[in-house]
Amino acid sequence: MNTVLLTGGAGYIGSHTAVCLMRCGYGVIIADNLINSVREVIPRIEELGGRAVRFHEVDMCDERAVEELFSASPDIGSVIHFAGLKCVPESVREPLRYYQNNLGATVTLMQAMQRHGVKRLVFSSSATVYGDPETVPISETAPVGGCTNAYGRSKYISECIMQDACKADAELSVVLLRYFNPIGADESGRIGENPFGVPNNLLPYVAQVAVGRREKLFVNGNDYPTPDGTGVRDYIHVTDLARGHERALRYTEAHKGCEAINLGTGKGASVLDVVREFSNASGVDIPFEFAPRRPGDIAVCYADPRKAWELLGWKAEKDLHDMCLDTWRWQSANPNGYTD
Repeated sequence: MNTVLLTGGAGYIGSHTAVCLMRCGYGVIIADNLINSVREVIPRIEELGGRAVRFHEVDMCDERAVEELFSASPDIGSVIHFAGLKCVPESVREPLRYYQNNLGATVTLMQAMQRHGVKRLVFSSSATVYGDPETVPISETAPVGGCTNAYGRSKYISECIMQDACKADAELSVVLLRYFNPIGADESGRIGENPFGVPNNLLPYVAQVAVGRREKLFVNGNDYPTPDGTGVRDYIHVTDLARGHERALRYTEAHKGCEAINLGTGKGASVLDVVREFSNASGVDIPFEFAPRRPGDIAVCYADPRKAWELLGWKAEKDLHDMCLDTWRWQSANPNGYTD
């Protein structure tokens, strides 16, 4: 059995990817410091994946702890690196914290991989590496590095680190998955997005309004150059995203070098489109009011996903209605997240 280490694997995308990999026959080790996640997700991952998970509470910036993890797990054959801070507005306020954490975790992980001869890596990157794009849809050949916030720049620099590592070691195989806006939840309703405090992403906030945890939605910006004035994004179902990681992992098993690949639907939806669709899926009206733009946000961002199909045989299968319906199923069954 090929065993995969998922750093940050107890988080939103990591937990769904863990379930996907287990269903495909992979062994899974999760390393997470539980800053953005909770231990209670582990038994639910095991329930859905049908097998046990080896969980280690580890901060990926802690060199000694990471070395102990690899030494205790000689069967690690591949790594999917999710661990990192992820809030765009927070990264604008606290850039040094984001660089220290996200870049430190990347370097510490890759040094441990080098010491233990682990040569396959899938990286959780982001469309934020493209900054404010000149044109859409965005292909992998678009300029990168013109990031509008420290979160995106930390992803871009991590990509540079991995690309340089591949140039120095011809045996390394790395896939940089630049994904767009993950939403949705497992269709079972057992796992989903569980933000701490006030959600920074759109759909968790909408879902919390729908279950009565919040009074109304604040739509940040209604003066963008878009059809309805609100920001347009490429929303992708988290289970489609999880499948993309499984396909990328198989790609690393057959190829060397470094590839950057977008994961998105290729379609943009505005904030108000999402609000309307969620109301349709849930049967709940979502009260909202407009608020100022957030620092670091851009007007329009959606993917050209053709390379994912050409190299990985992957394309998104679920639409915006599926994303909203599955989010509602998760949130209505777990109104307070995993604490329920």
